[in-house]
Amino acid sequence: MRLRVEFTTEPFDLDEPPQHAVIAREVVQSASLDAVDVGPFGNTAEGTADRVLTAVDSMLRESLAAGATRVSLQVNVLAEEDS
Repeated sequence: MRLRVEFTTEPFDLDEPPQHAVIAREVVQSASLDAVDVGPFGNTAEGTADRVLTAVDSMLRESLAAGATRVSLQVNVLAEEDS
């Protein structure tokens, strides 16, 4: 099974990315995921279910520990033609 995860962390800071956002991005970028796209208002990544779920667990734990007060998260199962 392949999954796509989309997430944002809060609180936002438009002048400089907060530490929790930087850490969340680093976790996802360092995981063995496909099609990682990070941006100022949202991040997405795709990969196998095991890799995505492992990355999401780490991202949640580490970004919350770094000061995130809210993490918005969506996980979608990809159809074969989407991968």
